[in-house]
Amino acid sequence: MQNLVNWFRHQFNNPQVIILAVFLIVGFTLVIYAGNMIAPVIASIVIAYILEGGVKVIEAIRIPRIWAVLIVLSLFLILCFALVFGILPLVSTQALQLASQIPSWVADAQAALLQLPDRYPDILSEEQVRGFIAAIAQLVAQIGQQIVVTWSASSVLGIITVVIYLILVPILVFFFLKDKVKLTTWFTSFLPDRDHGLTITVWQNVDRQMSNYIRGKFWEILIVGGVTYTTFAIFGLQYSALLSVIVGLSVLIPFVGAAVVTIPVVVVAGVQWGFSPEFAYLVIAYLIIQILDGNVLVPLIFSEVVDLHPVGIVVAVLVFGGLWGVWGVFFAIPLATLVQAILMAWPRMSEEEEAQE
Repeated sequence: MQNLVNWFRHQFNNPQVIILAVFLIVGFTLVIYAGNMIAPVIASIVIAYILEGGVKVIEAIRIPRIWAVLIVLSLFLILCFALVFGILPLVSTQALQLASQIPSWVADAQAALLQLPDRYPDILSEEQVRGFIAAIAQLVAQIGQQIVVTWSASSVLGIITVVIYLILVPILVFFFLKDKVKLTTWFTSFLPDRDHGLTITVWQNVDRQMSNYIRGKFWEILIVGGVTYTTFAIFGLQYSALLSVIVGLSVLIPFVGAAVVTIPVVVVAGVQWGFSPEFAYLVIAYLIIQILDGNVLVPLIFSEVVDLHPVGIVVAVLVFGGLWGVWGVFFAIPLATLVQAILMAWPRMSEEEEAQE
């Protein structure tokens, strides 16, 4: 116990550690208790991270930063409009078509289950199968009711939120990119001149790692989603646009996302073709895409990002997902990178200091 007390006394006698700890506590408190209010700011910072690389590339050819920001932001907005008005209608149409097909799939599944007692009378009885079907139907009905209630309660608020985002986010992104140096200088001016070295070191590491990660994930989503859509379209898979969008977004959740998104792909392919050669070929092609993503694309894109152990990634997804839900899952890796940068920059006791303690 005394060793633990000595460790705390030694660590928090360092003014730089105290400043870093206060900064982290304030930051996490704002995110936890005011996350909904500052969500547009957080979204703008994320987009600014994504676009900063393009701004630097244009600046490298001696174009003033203001023009580089305007060019990159304009191209980004054009891309967003193209995605919204080009892909979103197709995806929403296929989602509605898929939803309309689910009842017939459920009926077919029920008919198949009711045949099991005739085939395996020693293992299953008709009462057991009907009880299982009733339990599943009740669960699906409860989930559907919750979705309807949630959607009806939040639809108006969601529309207002989207309008606010469409107005505020581009403006904030523009100023974050244009005045990046001014904003960081203004922020650091509130820190003590001699005791903020540790905080600056952690911020520089996090800034480099997180910006690389976010930009890398942006390109990974586009590449994986595009290749998946092309593959599904070649095979003639139904709902190819919807499924490829889901597969592309699944890369935001390492390991878990790839495993979960495989289920709808296999189910749709199985319903369309059954256990046929077409089904096998598509599943093999999909698995090849996942293998190439994990073993070729990810190492290539994230070569500059600090590697995190798979156990650390899973723990980060569970912890931050439990704290902040879907957004915590999406940003689990950047947050884990923040934790790792803090641990790497945290001052350690030398052997002489340990001996004195």
